[in-house]
Amino acid sequence: MNVIERIEQIRDAKWFSNLTTFIILAYASVLGFKTIDEVETNYAIFLQLADIFVTIYFIFEIAIKMVAEKKFINFFKSGWNVFDFTIVVITLLPLEQSGFAAIARMLRVFRVLRLFTARPELKAIIDMLIKAIPSIIDIVILMFIIFYIYAIIGNFYFQELPSGLWKDFLVSMLTLFRVLTFEDWTDVMYEAMEVYPLAWIYFVSFVIIAAFVFFNLFVAVIIGEMQKIQESDFHDEVHEDSKKIDILLEELQSLRQEVKELKKKE
Repeated sequence: MNVIERIEQIRDAKWFSNLTTFIILAYASVLGFKTIDEVETNYAIFLQLADIFVTIYFIFEIAIKMVAEKKFINFFKSGWNVFDFTIVVITLLPLEQSGFAAIARMLRVFRVLRLFTARPELKAIIDMLIKAIPSIIDIVILMFIIFYIYAIIGNFYFQELPSGLWKDFLVSMLTLFRVLTFEDWTDVMYEAMEVYPLAWIYFVSFVIIAAFVFFNLFVAVIIGEMQKIQESDFHDEVHEDSKKIDILLEELQSLRQEVKELKKKE
């Protein structure tokens, strides 16, 4: 086994992924402690050493991933590798001693995003959400149409209410968003019912359509994408198994041929 193969084993090893996850979570804790003035004052050296250690480890990890590729350019063909590389490069920019020190501190928070690439399970979830974006956009457009219609109706009927929650189209949209989040939405409904006793039909129908129906549509889209990924993984496994079976069959056939040739020689 050569050096490249050993590096590939390290890159693909579960312990390496778990180590990266642990370091990222520990660093996230360090960033949290930095927001506490007493801790930052008393443990400034420790926090600084922790920051240096994480920086060195991230460089080491990226180097391993680069070296493990047979061709260097292959490293940048993966979107996740580009994501990792960008975060590491950005956090290495010498901004701490410049006028952009505050930006440098903020950029360090993005290191926690490396957790997405450290855990294959998280990467699968993000990939699933990215694939679901086209369907989610369609649902959002349909949801906006429902909001638009209800906002116009609400402004038409409830514009004169003393709360001013329906005074124009934009405020009506915000009020409907409040109703959607169930933030004291019954107060809004009861105020409208004082003027229009049947106003409950407007609010209840909106909650049913916007909250229950659309929420379930989002869930259905995400579950559908999860099923597609599972089916794709299953087909890949079946394909790999079929390849192994074909190789075994070829080997058996070659063995039979060799046995036949041996018998002929005898």
